[in-house]
Amino acid sequence: MSNIEVTVKRTEPRTVAFVAMKGPYAQIGETFPKLYNWLREKGYAPVGPPYGVYFNSPEQVPAEELLWEMHLPISGDVAPSGPDERGLGVKRVEGAEVAATMHKGPFDQVGKIYGALVGWIMENGYQIVGPPEEFYLTDPAYTPAEELLTEVRFPVRKG
Repeated sequence: MSNIEVTVKRTEPRTVAFVAMKGPYAQIGETFPKLYNWLREKGYAPVGPPYGVYFNSPEQVPAEELLWEMHLPISGDVAPSGPDERGLGVKRVEGAEVAATMHKGPFDQVGKIYGALVGWIMENGYQIVGPPEEFYLTDPAYTPAEELLTEVRFPVRKG
């Protein structure tokens, strides 16, 4: 897996609708509809693929202690707010330099690429400076599991 293709790029600042979660990643499937329904309620328009931000990992804590957020970039000048009692809100995400690689296949296989990406980051003189993100570029409702595309990113800094 060490022969992965990695791109270092700068991301743009963005406004996102988000839902803050605690607990097993098995909840991800039910979290997207919650976020999309809230967007419709508020009249916000999505402008990019949804993505997850993972603040700890199953290697570090029990599943019920996992902390993560689902983000959905939205258009317009929407003021930051929340999270509300359901964990939903809007926030501004600053641009960052990221090391990114693509995973093709089922979502439950994405974790396998993390070690290779972290290895590449270290071997190339970068430091990880924030939590990983997974951008879900294809919709599992319309895409076979083996064709799903997920971009995995770590915010990085040289040296």
